Amino acid sequence: MTEEINQPRRRFMGMAALTVAAAQFGVTSLAHAQSASRVRISATAPGTNTSFASLKQIDAGVLNVGYAEVGASDAPPVILLHGWPYDIHTYVDVAPLLAEAGYRVIVPYLRGYGTTRFLSSDTPRNGQQSAVAADIIALMDALGIEKAVIAGCDWGARTANIIAALWPERCKAMVSVSGYLIGSREANKKPLPPKAEFAWWYLFYFATERGRAGYEQNRNEFARLIWQLASPKWNFDDATFNRSAAAFENPDHVDITIHNYRWRIGVADGERKYDDLEDKLAKFPAIDVPTITLEGDANGAPHPDPATYAKKFPGKYEHRLITGGIGHNLPQEAPQAFAQAVVDVDRF
Repeated sequence: MTEEINQPRRRFMGMAALTVAAAQFGVTSLAHAQSASRVRISATAPGTNTSFASLKQIDAGVLNVGYAEVGASDAPPVILLHGWPYDIHTYVDVAPLLAEAGYRVIVPYLRGYGTTRFLSSDTPRNGQQSAVAADIIALMDALGIEKAVIAGCDWGARTANIIAALWPERCKAMVSVSGYLIGSREANKKPLPPKAEFAWWYLFYFATERGRAGYEQNRNEFARLIWQLASPKWNFDDATFNRSAAAFENPDHVDITIHNYRWRIGVADGERKYDDLEDKLAKFPAIDVPTITLEGDANGAPHPDPATYAKKFPGKYEHRLITGGIGHNLPQEAPQAFAQAVVDVDRF
């Protein structure tokens, strides 16, 4: 799930309505930005689409990446990044909306998901934040994409943040659910108030071998529970869950998941080749690329108050609260609002 554990002012069951005017698509806006685009995304109910037409594979860095591609190959690129425990179906309704709006949409499986595989059995199954971001830079290189709008949710939002902060020349603009999510292991050493620690129960579970075995044996039940806790008002059906759960059968999924959360709290080491990147991230760099941050009004996952991260976006920036019982998996629960944010930020 999202947000590094050093972020202040956690909230667990959504956000109170903000005293600003409501806009279209159930959006409440805190704006520092330019006026919105004239392009309007078509009304689309969640669950309108259930699959991508086909998947592609490409060698990129240490991976053979599986990804969906929608839209014209010569159109402006958008890269959509999923999180844990979700998969590319987070964007199954968003991608066709963006293709219709004139974009080439790339939706990759992150390392440890779906059809993405490591090229070598000797490569560490490393889930640290900078490694996941480096994967996406390698994918852009392999696809010949110099610069793209990058958008994400959960791990995908953090990955988008990192790319925008460390490789701003590769990121034209960004959409990030739950805002600024770059983390620091040093900051994560500090204890949180009990209520906040309670929300991170799975972090402590995964730190044990019992937790690793439990996730290995019960990954689908575990993921379903997280979905329910993180999006308490999202009435997803079994078919919707099962389409994403298939991605957790990846042979590296458990290793990547466990390492990610152990690395965050310092009980597992990362790879030395990423030390320089992590040193930069530990300074919590500002993100200057045009940005829209989004939050659902019923997000049950730990997430920071937008007021705590607004200063991290000194450039063209806007925050939008998506209302109507929208939880943590915002792109799948509110695809029209998410796609609109991508179109709008591209025109800031």
